[in-house]
Amino acid sequence: MTRIIEGVFGFQKRVFAEKEELFQKLGKGQSPLALFITCSDSRINPNLLTQTEPGELFILRNAGNLVPPHNHFSGAEEATVEYAIKQLGIRDIILCGHSKCGAMNGLIQSIMGLSNNDALPAVTKWLSYATPIADNVRSKLNELAGDKLLNYTIERNVLQQVENLKTFPSVKEALDKNQLRVHSWVYQLETGEVIGYDSESDSFVSLDKVKRQKLADLNRAAPHVLHGSDISI
Repeated sequence: MTRIIEGVFGFQKRVFAEKEELFQKLGKGQSPLALFITCSDSRINPNLLTQTEPGELFILRNAGNLVPPHNHFSGAEEATVEYAIKQLGIRDIILCGHSKCGAMNGLIQSIMGLSNNDALPAVTKWLSYATPIADNVRSKLNELAGDKLLNYTIERNVLQQVENLKTFPSVKEALDKNQLRVHSWVYQLETGEVIGYDSESDSFVSLDKVKRQKLADLNRAAPHVLHGSDISI
């Protein structure tokens, strides 16, 4: 705790003093650029990763970056998403998994029958929102192992949680009106790389490649109205 308290004092003396004008502005309200859904893992810092300032990301975190489907569980996840869309007018949601995810490793152990579910009953119950990918992961057990299997599970989980997200009325309504974009990312802790889902190849590729593909699609669709602000990854 000493280290944390000293950090608070350091923030007040240095960071706040340097950005006092920003914090005064934030005291009057917020207008974030995106909702960032990610894992509770201490190794992930969304603002550091995206180089954003306070007030620019609305952040939702939990173990495994899970999103319980609508009507399965009424909790903080759906309430946060609804507030972001309806109240804050957010038009981009980023669902970001990460390498070395302990929750996804736990899911694999459960699928393989190697985990002691009685030891972490709440975690086991929570991971049930990722079990729709169990058959998919199980089909890869003879083909993949170690980090390759874990990375595959992490990627499939991100896609499953995006599908769960789309069951929320607030999300469905915004998508139907073309007022919302949902992005599937995975952050590689060891390298700093971030990969995004490419629907054409059904794989995760570098964000640079995703951005180039989006640009090409937009250019083909309406080359005379293409603007930088239209490019979304």
